[in-house]
Amino acid sequence: MRIEEVRSLARHRGLKPGKLNKVDLIRLLQREEGNFDCFATAVDGVCDQAGCLWREDCFAAARRLHS
Repeated sequence: MRIEEVRSLARHRGLKPGKLNKVDLIRLLQREEGNFDCFATAVDGVCDQAGCLWREDCFAAARRLHS
């Protein structure tokens, strides 16, 4: 999901995305949903949150951040 889409989703949920980067904004959304704020932390490609909206982007972001 592109950052513009994430910001739009945040605004739709009543949050003010400000200048947060994609990782921090998704983690904020995860906290607001009552979930773990673990986006981009699946360094080893393992995650038990199978129903997560961010799952696909999470693995790619984790590879980029921890390479």
